[in-house]
Formats: sequence, C-alpha cells, structure tokens
Amino acid sequence: MGVDQVAIAALNPLIPTTDSVPLVRKSPFQKLWADKVARTALVVLTMLYLCAGFADPLTPYSMYYNDPDLANAPPTSVYVQDEQGNWTWPYVFAVKRSFDPNTFGQSYTEDHSKRYPVKLFIPGEEYKIFGLIPFNLHLFGVNSPARIFLLGADVNGRDNFSRLFFGAQKSLTIGFLGLFISYPIGILYGAISGFAGGITDNIMMRIAEAIMSIPSFYLLIALAAILPAGMPGGQRFALITVILSFIGWAGLARIIRGMVLAIKEEEFVYAARAVGMTEINTIIKHVVPQTMTFIIIAATLQVPSFILSESGLSFIGLGIQQPDASWGNMLKAALDNVNDLLEQPWLIAPGLAIFVTILCFNSLGDVLRDVLDPRMQGIS
Repeated sequence: MGVDQVAIAALNPLIPTTDSVPLVRKSPFQKLWADKVARTALVVLTMLYLCAGFADPLTPYSMYYNDPDLANAPPTSVYVQDEQGNWTWPYVFAVKRSFDPNTFGQSYTEDHSKRYPVKLFIPGEEYKIFGLIPFNLHLFGVNSPARIFLLGADVNGRDNFSRLFFGAQKSLTIGFLGLFISYPIGILYGAISGFAGGITDNIMMRIAEAIMSIPSFYLLIALAAILPAGMPGGQRFALITVILSFIGWAGLARIIRGMVLAIKEEEFVYAARAVGMTEINTIIKHVVPQTMTFIIIAATLQVPSFILSESGLSFIGLGIQQPDASWGNMLKAALDNVNDLLEQPWLIAPGLAIFVTILCFNSLGDVLRDVLDPRMQGIS
C-alpha cells in the first residue's frame, strides 16, 4: 500500500483500498431481517396472514357451524395420558350440559365412557380454498358426538377458535383495502399540489384541509344509519371503509406535498424538464419515487389504524355483523358477558390477537424507519 493510499485510508476508513477485503453493502431487507424485533414481527405477521388465508383447512369447524347444546361451553380438555398415567395419542371426551332450574345456571360434564381420539386431516364440512378449489379436509378434529372447542363456544354454540381464524380474514385484510384506496389518491394529489405550486397549490391544500376537518366518527354513524339493514356485514363494512378511504388521504397528501416542494428543486427534475418530459410523467417517474421511503414506512403504521377502526366499529355494532366473525364483534360478544370474564378468560383471545397484530406492525414500521432513513445509510 502506497503512502497516498495510507493517507486516504486514515482519513476515511470506509473507502476500500486495493489491499483491503471488498466490503458488502446489505440490502434493506437484509438489514431488516438482521434486526431481531423486525424479524419476529415479520414471522408473526406472516403466520397470522397464513392462518387467515387458510382458515378453512386449519380449523375443525366453519365460521357458521354451531352446536346449541354446547352454548357457552368451556374449552375442550385434550388428554395425552390415560388413567394409568401412560402417554397416549391425544383424545377428548364428549361433553354433556346440565341445567339447574333453581339457579338458572348450566354446567358441563365429561362423559368418560368413551374416548374420541384427535384425528389429523379429518374429513368434515366442505369448503373452497380461496373460493375456487373444493375441499373437505381439516387439519384436525374429532368424530361426533364429541366436539373440540379449544377456546370454548360462544352463546350460540359456535367454536371460538375457528371463528378467531375467520375473523382474522376481515380484520387483517380490511387495513390493506383502505390502504390501496387512500394512498394512491393521497400520493398523487400531494405530488401534483407540491409540484405545481402557486395558486394551484393553495387551492388544492385548502380542499385537503376541508376534507381533513370532516369528523370521521360522526360520519361513520351517519353512514351506518343510512345503509340497508339487510346488507351483509362484510359488504357493509367494506362500503364504509371505501367511503372513509376517499376522505382519509388528505393527511398523507399534505406530507407528500411538503416533500415534493423540496424534491422539485433537485437537478434531475430540471434535467427531465430540459429533455421535454411532461410534468405528470416527471411527477410519476422521478418525483414520487423519491418519497417511497416515507410511503413504505407510513403504510406499515397506517394499516394498524384501519384494523383498530374495524375492531372499534364492530365493537359498537357498526361494522361486521353477526353471524359473520371479526375480532371486533367477537370481543363485543365477550364483553357482553363481562361478569363472566374472570371465569372465562379465553373469551378475550380476539383482543389479544388485535394487540399482537398492532404491536407487530408498529415494531416493523419503527425498524423500517431506521433501515430506510438515508441519513442512517452506510456500508455494513
């Protein structure tokens, strides 16, 4: 190594020299995966979405299956040892309900006269994978008359464990539905406003501020009141989400506009103008991509707000309606029997699922902000 190279290496150790080992720059995903918090969040979210997508084959019962004789039944006990204490294949017992006319209470007792082994890939109710492929195999289950309710049954005798998976289909996908509607509008609107400047910018921003001033909560109540009473719960909330998405883009538009005001003074924008590129093409091909770091981070933080909105609306009866399942209306059904929660803690499983999902999205967004921040980019 020459004297000049030694001097350069001393001034900036990040500059590779001819005698040094080539440095490898990690991709954003590699940096994200290297973080334990982000990796855990990604794994948990992937599992949640897989469970939601394959709810039919993964659960023993459908969303609507019910056994009225087991209303409010506790979780099924799964045994792995026989009476002599020997290990055996998991099995359950059939459960019988008894009613006390004096106290109006009900109790459940196991019938130990016959064992019902837990079977894998057991034929059951027919369904269609992704609505296309007919199938009838379930990952696990037991033969009738026994039931396997891992999280107990609700007031109608429906399996809470199965409904938790089906509820995830709506609670987890509703966030992306709103995101796909509001984000393109907000990004394009804000980019055009910031790039145009002048009176156009002022008019567009005043419109955005007027939309931001609309109280979304009261708008939700009004929309819920005018929608047809017989509309299915999924369509009902999807329609509300679509309408709210069209007014939820204004905040994002203001932020994108501020970023574009700085980006449009960069040399590459002047170069695009010099070669005759139209302004809309300049915005789409050169300006908007410069904001993608913020957009990706904001998206991971925005999805939880849609999930919380769905849960909150279903909780107060304005979202997904029974018998369809969502985490919100399952939690509402649990809290309707708030006096029994201490004796039935498994009923708060939907609330725990909401908490874990929001925590994972927020943790992922926080790490993404560090990974994609240009000021923190370096050779690693």
